[in-house]
Amino acid sequence: MQHLLSIKELTQSQLLAIIELAKKIKNNPTEYRRALDGKSVVMLFEKPSLRTRVSFDIGINKLGGHCLYLDQQNGALGQRETVADFATNISCWADAIVARTYSHTTIEQLAQHGTVPVINALSDLYHPCQALADFLTLSEQFDDVSQAKLAYVGDGNNVTHSLIYGAAILGMTMTVICPEGAFPDALIVTEAQALAKQNGGKLTLSADINAIEGHDAIYTDTWISMGDETPLADIKARFAPYQVNSELMTKAGAKFFMHCLPAHRGVEVTDEVMDSQGSLILHQAENRMHAQNAVLVTLLS
Repeated sequence: MQHLLSIKELTQSQLLAIIELAKKIKNNPTEYRRALDGKSVVMLFEKPSLRTRVSFDIGINKLGGHCLYLDQQNGALGQRETVADFATNISCWADAIVARTYSHTTIEQLAQHGTVPVINALSDLYHPCQALADFLTLSEQFDDVSQAKLAYVGDGNNVTHSLIYGAAILGMTMTVICPEGAFPDALIVTEAQALAKQNGGKLTLSADINAIEGHDAIYTDTWISMGDETPLADIKARFAPYQVNSELMTKAGAKFFMHCLPAHRGVEVTDEVMDSQGSLILHQAENRMHAQNAVLVTLLS
């Protein structure tokens, strides 16, 4: 691994290795207290964040490294100076770049022009760090994560893209259920289905909410992505049948509920499900730090 731009660039062995390393770091933190000793990581954020910023900042500190946060008060990266110039300059001082950007092209340019590892902390196409935390979370519930059956319900977005790539690489069974017109990117779906077939998994897409039956975990996200100014009222009627509630959990036979957060309680998911015993949302949130630390150790070791 040179960078983490998207999960699709990982082999199955690399993905499993990151999950196992994350477990080791989580369960034996003192052994990794100096893993990033003398290393500095620049965090570039074009978008606001709670979990990503806090989990990276505290995680880097727990590994003995130094973190520098840069927000973009002057607008998106590339307006004040080119992405290439930014990347080459940061590479003079830092050992890695963590970037949360509007455009995935920006992430790719940082990796292309910089000379240090780049980690995608979210772009319009992918959210690999979130998906790594999610598969780590599932692996803590299932002895063989490839046997977990995952259903994603709602809006097909950057999180969905990373989940379907990861599930396909791991050989999992995954079903994506969206309203018509809200499916994930067609090219990404095609690539993920090919990966699933290669690794013994299965990826199915459907607009029929009844396809939810027979899954172990249901995952959802907000119906409007960050930065989308579409009024929520305009899409509620279209997405209402896809709300995750107790009835849907029972219909699926699902034991676990997952959400990347932040959530609109009472919209895409009810409070009853969010706060249920089977809700894994706080496990996912905590595991962001451990999964990201595993990526950092892998890239900077």
